[in-house]
Amino acid sequence: MAHGASSWSRFWNRGGFWRALLLAVVYLGVYLLIGFLLSRVLTPGGSLRGETGSAGDVFFGTGVPILVTGVLLVAFAASVGWRRELFSRQTLGGRRWMWTAVIVVLAINVFALLSIDYAAAGLPLVGAWLVTGLFIGFVEELVTRGFVVNLMRKAGHREIVVALASAGIFAALHLANLFTSTEGVAVVLQQVVYTFFFGLCMYLVLRVTRTLIAPMLVHASTDPTLELHGLFPANGLLGVVPTLSTYIVVLTGLILLIALIVSERRRAAAAPAFE
Repeated sequence: MAHGASSWSRFWNRGGFWRALLLAVVYLGVYLLIGFLLSRVLTPGGSLRGETGSAGDVFFGTGVPILVTGVLLVAFAASVGWRRELFSRQTLGGRRWMWTAVIVVLAINVFALLSIDYAAAGLPLVGAWLVTGLFIGFVEELVTRGFVVNLMRKAGHREIVVALASAGIFAALHLANLFTSTEGVAVVLQQVVYTFFFGLCMYLVLRVTRTLIAPMLVHASTDPTLELHGLFPANGLLGVVPTLSTYIVVLTGLILLIALIVSERRRAAAAPAFE
């Protein structure tokens, strides 16, 4: 048993892109399987789950599957001895300009929060989305800014490669929407572009705050506010910002990506002077 456990840990501690990709694919498959199985038990329109789009549907259809998946991910982290290193203070910090990612994303979310028609949405649905958002933020960031970043760093990749892998795998996971939603190809591809740059912003949040909890919380505030704003927009100028959130995040992410490339090149060039 001890030999098997150490072999398991050694396999993952070697790190590398293909292990990061493998872990992300397995996560997605497990999440979809759990969602499918729960949908057989808690069918839409049933007494517990309720009608499509209701508070019960959001919680049991979206929240519970990702919560169960999150429990399994935490168990995986414990099995390879990563819980402490994932949630302890990061050794690699960031630069002040990286706070731009935090400010832009939170500003969009605040504007969205202030431009929701709460009377039309109803307190139960708002509460269900806020709780589900916490699950989404925790799990998706644990996978992509936690596991993926950790695996890439363990393999010794340059930090710009770590950032691109984290954002790229995060974006690629959303290609599953081609098969799990009724949205067209064009919409899903737009989501993939958006999630790539959103993922890059979350990587910068991780860097500048030095804690995985920060991108989890920022991410957790994004899905519920934008979803509720999209479904129940209130009249007013404040709603313009979340309406344009895709374009704002893509443009911000593109500018910050250029800044990151320049910054990391300078950091790499200056590194020998401190050795």
